[in-house]
Amino acid sequence: MDARHRSAYGPRARLGLIVPPTNTVNEAEWARMMPEGVTFHTHRMPLHADTASAAGRSALMADLDSACAMLGRCGPDVIAYACTAGSMATPAEALPEAVSARAGRPVISTAAAIVAALRALGVRRLSVATPYAQALNDHEAHFLAEHGFEVTRLLGLGIGADGPQDFVRIAQTPLAAVAAHARAAFAPGSGALLITCTDFPALPLIETLEAELGVPVITSNQATLWAALRRAGVAEAAAGAGRLLQAG
Repeated sequence: MDARHRSAYGPRARLGLIVPPTNTVNEAEWARMMPEGVTFHTHRMPLHADTASAAGRSALMADLDSACAMLGRCGPDVIAYACTAGSMATPAEALPEAVSARAGRPVISTAAAIVAALRALGVRRLSVATPYAQALNDHEAHFLAEHGFEVTRLLGLGIGADGPQDFVRIAQTPLAAVAAHARAAFAPGSGALLITCTDFPALPLIETLEAELGVPVITSNQATLWAALRRAGVAEAAAGAGRLLQAG
């Protein structure tokens, strides 16, 4: 095993992870997918819904600067900003590139990772399942369209319609309900199924849905880890994580 770090547990690579304050799913799913010899280290950051206005972007950048500075002290090879809606700025790479330049180390985002994953798999038409209410669904559909994807169907569960205080309910969605929602969101003719939100539990469903639907299934946490590992120079299969995280 190639050793990059003098570490008993993470000699191959060390990842930093930034998640929203109530998120409890991202770390659990990353832990299940993490290759041997790679560790990840987490920091929580306020949720940012506004990525469009100048004030919103300024507040987001300030918090990302602070989070990256704190995580930087443990020496990560890559830092991932793991918030789907909060990183959906156009063009997708603009936000992680700006934060990388300020942090002095590679930073990736979930939104940019999703775009890269879909492109790597050759997907143009896709179906999307989200836990969100209409406003965030519209934002996501617009973001995907701006990056050249055709969304054939997008369904949300409506969580967050009464405000951000409801977002804690996303992680509480039973896996059976997530699976039923994903199947309802899939439109025949789509080249992939995208399940978004880093707090939406979906990892145990990926391979079953891929076999059933006959297309790749991309999730926020899976795509973010894929992008982080590749940026850190680690390319290998992750058991149970679907086509995207196969070797190579």
